[in-house]
Amino acid sequence: MSIRSGLIAEITSRTLTQTIPAESHGEALAISYGENSFNDVAMKEFLPYKAYKELRNLIKKGGQKINSDLAEEVAHGMKEWALTKGATHFTHWFQPMTGLTAEKHDSFLDFDSKGESITRFSGKNLSQGEPDASSFPSGGIRATFEARGYTAWDPTSPAFIIEGVNGATLCIPTVFLSYTGEALDKKTPLLRSMEKLNDVALKVLKLFGNENVTHIFSTVGPEQEYFLVDKAYYNARPDLVITGRTLFGASSPKDQQMDDHYFGSIRERVLAFMQDAEDELFKLGIPVKTRHNEVAPAQFELAPIFEDSNVATDHNQVVMDVLKKIAARHEFALLLHEKPFGGVNGSGKHNNWSMSDSEGNNLLEPGKTPHENLQFLTFLSATIKAVYKYADVLRANIASAGNDHRLGANEAPPAIISIFLGQQLSTILNDLISNKKSSYSDKEIIELGISKLPVISKDNTDRNRTSPFAFTGNKFEFRAVGSAQSIAPPNITINTIVASVLDEMYDKIKSNLDSGKSLNDSVLSVIAETVKESQSILFEGNNYSSDWEKEAEKRGLPNKKTTPEALQALILPKNKEVFIKYGVLNEREIESRYNVELEKYSQLIDIEARTAITMANTIIYPAVIGYQTDLANAVSTLASVGESKAVKPQKEFLSQYASLVVEMKEKTSKLENILAKTANTDDEEKKAKAYSQEVLSAMNNLRETVDTLEELTDDALWPLPKYREMLFVY
Repeated sequence: MSIRSGLIAEITSRTLTQTIPAESHGEALAISYGENSFNDVAMKEFLPYKAYKELRNLIKKGGQKINSDLAEEVAHGMKEWALTKGATHFTHWFQPMTGLTAEKHDSFLDFDSKGESITRFSGKNLSQGEPDASSFPSGGIRATFEARGYTAWDPTSPAFIIEGVNGATLCIPTVFLSYTGEALDKKTPLLRSMEKLNDVALKVLKLFGNENVTHIFSTVGPEQEYFLVDKAYYNARPDLVITGRTLFGASSPKDQQMDDHYFGSIRERVLAFMQDAEDELFKLGIPVKTRHNEVAPAQFELAPIFEDSNVATDHNQVVMDVLKKIAARHEFALLLHEKPFGGVNGSGKHNNWSMSDSEGNNLLEPGKTPHENLQFLTFLSATIKAVYKYADVLRANIASAGNDHRLGANEAPPAIISIFLGQQLSTILNDLISNKKSSYSDKEIIELGISKLPVISKDNTDRNRTSPFAFTGNKFEFRAVGSAQSIAPPNITINTIVASVLDEMYDKIKSNLDSGKSLNDSVLSVIAETVKESQSILFEGNNYSSDWEKEAEKRGLPNKKTTPEALQALILPKNKEVFIKYGVLNEREIESRYNVELEKYSQLIDIEARTAITMANTIIYPAVIGYQTDLANAVSTLASVGESKAVKPQKEFLSQYASLVVEMKEKTSKLENILAKTANTDDEEKKAKAYSQEVLSAMNNLRETVDTLEELTDDALWPLPKYREMLFVY
C-alpha cells in the first residue's frame, strides 16, 4: 500500500462525532447568541446604571474621552463578567500590519496588602497596554532597539471571550500605536476614516433637511470563502503547511467543469464543522447568516449580516481564527489562501459596503420618493467619483502575493477597477448628464425630468459577478478583496475617498444655494457634473473579456497586474494628499505601509520558492528516480529475454521520462540561482519586482515539469496527495 493509499483509508474511515444534541441547536441560537460578548445585555447586568448609560452614550455618539472613573467601573464589571465565563486571563487584542491579530495574555491574579491572592483588573489594565513594538512590522517607523509601543482600548467594539480546551480568555479590542504616536495597526486608521466620513456626510444630510440624524457610519458585510482539506492530506503537503497553497499538482480530470458543487448538498462531515463553527460564532455575537458550497470542489462560503465597519472588521478577523480552530477539531485544515489549487477557482472576500445613519436608514437605499432619490443619487455619485479618482489606491489595498494568483483568473474580477451600476441607474445618470427625458415601462419607472426624479427600485438591475465594484441594490460589492486579507485597508480607503468627494460636492451645492438656486437644481447640477467627470469608470459588460482590457486602456484606467506595480499607488502625491488632509494617515504612516507590504510580498515569494526547491530535491526527485530505475530495470529485463517488440515503446517512454527528470533538476538549479541573486538585492522595490517576474516565472517553469512527471509516474510511487484526492475524498 502506498503512503497516499494509507491516507485515503484513514480519511474514509473517519466517523462523525455529535458535539451538540440536534434538538438543542435551535434553542442554542435563541439563548446563547452573544453570550461570550460584552454586549449591551452584559453591560446592563455588570455595570452600575450610570456607568452603563455613560458608556453607551460614548459608543453611540463618539467624540468623547473615557475618564479614569468610568474606566475603573467598566474594568471591574468586565472582569466580573469574564470570571463567570471561566476566564483566567485578559489580553489586549490588536491588529498589527501583519494582517493577522496579536495578543499577550495576563492573568487576573494579584495580591492585596496582606499578600493574599485576589483577582484584579484595573481601569489602567483596561485602557492601556504595552506590547513590544519592535517585533511587529513598522515599515521604518520603529528601529529594532526602539521597542516601546502601546495598545489602547477601543470601547466601540465589544470585548469577547475566547474559549479554549482548558479555560477562557477575555479579549479586549484595541488600537496599536508607536511610542511616538504613529498607528502601527489597521484599526486606528479605520476608526479615523469612519470619523471623517461621519463629519462630512452629516453636513450633506443637513442640506436635505435631515436634522435628527446625529451620526453616520459605514457598514460592511464581508463574505468569507475558504477551502477544506483533510488534515492528513494537509500534513503530507509541505507546501500547504508552509505557504497555504499547492506549489505543485497536476489538474484532476474532473474539477469544477460540471458546476455540480456550487450550492450543492453539503456533505455531512462539512456540515458538522459548519454547525460547530456557527455555534461558536453565535456565542461571540457574530451574526453569520449564510453557508453554502462554492464553485470549486472542497470550497465553501460563510456570509454575515451587515455591521458597523469597525465591528465587522474585528468580527471577520475572529471568524477566520474560529473557522481554523473548529476545522482542526473536525480533522480538517482550513485554507484561506486566495489560490490554493491551480486551475480551479480561488477564494475572495466580497466586501459589501454602504453607509447608515443613526435613524437606521441606509444612505445607498434608493428610497420611495423623489426627495429620497435626490439624496441617494448624491451619495451614489460621490462613491462613483471616489472610485474613479482613487481606483489605483483601491487596487493597492487588495494587492498581495496570494491575490495576484486570483485576480483576473476567470473566476475573479480583473486587476482593473471599474463600477457596474446596471441599466436603470446608468440610464438615469446619463439622462441627468444630457438633460433629457426618457420613457420607461410602468413596471420600471414612468418619466425622468430634471426637476423631478422617478422612484428607483431596490433591485434595479441584474447582478454582474464579473465586476470588481458592483452596485447591488443598496450597497457596493467590492469583489476583488482576497480571502486571507484584512478588510480594514479597503474600507479605510473607501471611507476616506468617499468623504473627500462628498466634501467637494457639499461645497459646490452650498455655493449654488448661496447664489439663489433651488435645492433641487443645485443638487442635480452637481450630481450631473460629478458623474460626467467619472464616466470612464462605469462598465456594464463582461469584465473577464479581453476586449474590456483593451477598452479600459483606451479609457486610461490603471491595470496593475502584480503587487509591486499596484503598491506604487500608495505613495503617489495625489493619493497621499487625501489621507493626510483628512487625518486618516500621516505621511510617515503611509510610507511605512508601503514598505511593510513591499517587504511582505518579497518574503512570501521567497518562502514559496525555498519550499518548492526543498520539495523538488527531497520529495519529488527521489520518487521519480525510483520510478526511472524501475523503468530501466524493466527495459533491461525485456532486452535480456529478446522481447525487442516490447522493448521499443518502453525505451521511448523511459527516454521521455528521463529527459523530464533531467529537466526538473535543471529547472530546480535555475530557480536556486535566481533566488540567491534576488534575495541579495538591497533595493526593496527592485527586489519585489524581481520576485514577481523572475522568481515566480522560474517557479512556474519548475511546476510545469513536475506536474507532467506526476501524470507519468506510477500512481503508487507518487509521494504527494493529488488534486483528485484532496478535492474529492474527504
